[in-house]
Amino acid sequence: MKIIYKNTKYLMLGLLGIFLAASCETDFDNPNEATSEQTYSSREGILSASVGLQQIYSTTGLRWIVETPAITTREGGITTTFQNMIELEDGGASLPNFNSNVQGLWSTMLRVVKIAEDIQTNAPNITLDPGTESGLVAHAKLFQAMAIGSLSQNFEQVVTVTNPDNNAEFVSRQQGFEFAINQLNEAEAILTATPPSDEFTNQVTQGNIDLLNSIRAMKARYNLFAGNYEAAISAANSVDQSSVSLFVYDSQNLNPIWSRVYLNDSPNFKPRDNFGLPESFDLDPEDGRIDFYLIPLDVNNQNGLPIEDLAGFFDVNTEAIPLYIPDEMDLIISEANLRKSPADIDAAISALNAVLTDSSDPLGLSADLDAYSGPETVEAVLKEIYKNRRAELFLTGMSLEDSRRFNRPAPSGQSMIFTEERNRNFYPYPDIERNSNPNTPQDPAI
Repeated sequence: MKIIYKNTKYLMLGLLGIFLAASCETDFDNPNEATSEQTYSSREGILSASVGLQQIYSTTGLRWIVETPAITTREGGITTTFQNMIELEDGGASLPNFNSNVQGLWSTMLRVVKIAEDIQTNAPNITLDPGTESGLVAHAKLFQAMAIGSLSQNFEQVVTVTNPDNNAEFVSRQQGFEFAINQLNEAEAILTATPPSDEFTNQVTQGNIDLLNSIRAMKARYNLFAGNYEAAISAANSVDQSSVSLFVYDSQNLNPIWSRVYLNDSPNFKPRDNFGLPESFDLDPEDGRIDFYLIPLDVNNQNGLPIEDLAGFFDVNTEAIPLYIPDEMDLIISEANLRKSPADIDAAISALNAVLTDSSDPLGLSADLDAYSGPETVEAVLKEIYKNRRAELFLTGMSLEDSRRFNRPAPSGQSMIFTEERNRNFYPYPDIERNSNPNTPQDPAI
């Protein structure tokens, strides 16, 4: 990320404390305790920790968030012989606990949670401008919520609070979403009472992230996933869709998806034709999102899956990646209006049409199509929403959550069935967690 930090000493100490934290589950003992104390006991140190929090999520974290479910749900097809990718595409009940993608997703999200916890604990103990403290705490709560939300999208049970004794408690994924929502509610209240200072903005987000808007967007997302439909609609309506929030990269911190698809001309995966949707979803060839994300290639991967080249936010090594897509808010409003009781089909179609007919998206991602003209039934409109979520929110890490929520065909449990829409329901718990935490649940069957 393009971060220019004036006090290099504290930035390096902060990042060293973050990246040298011990093993990848809930064991976060720091081998250099003095560094940890210095990081969280000074203004410079805690600002650098906040920069580091954003950096680890936007580089290492986004790789696992995007790539792992993309292979499971056929958004992408592998183009490598690396075992971790082969295991993911094969899927089934035999996906091992030591798969490095599963481990990476779990451990990196918990690393983010731990840093966010430390920032929230220590910021009130340091002499800071009130707006700097509010920015630091709200920013930490946002990233903590996104990390726990990502875990809840991919695992049946999750850790929401880290434990230095490797004894963290697990809660249901529903409780994980509710925990994330509570953190976001608190973050919104903090920023509403005390807006972030110029110091925080200049040294942490650098104007690339609209913090309040991002918090509201994530409230909409996780309330939808948690089944809180009126709250999801309310939060989505509160988002200013003309504003964007971006993770910005540079030559030292490359776009993590570009690195997996283009680096050294040695791709690990490529996007699937038609966003990996089955033929029963008839995509309009005039849909602007096809050309936005996909470059025609007309080849198959080693398992016979048709693949394309990747464009969108991922075809330049320093291209920015949005925290969320603005039109996601209308898709949330549309879906929530159908799932609430009683359903409001007119409101759902109106919100869906805002996505279909969009021709001036602030990110340049526009379907630019005619309004919906299909059957005005809950089932038909939900199917159209699913198709549009797949096209609009391509490679955003939500495909596995969406596939389950829309009751797409469940996997058989057998591996190497490449015609299945998804090859897992949830991931097994990494053995790095199971081997150290006695509270680790049994793995899901599939």
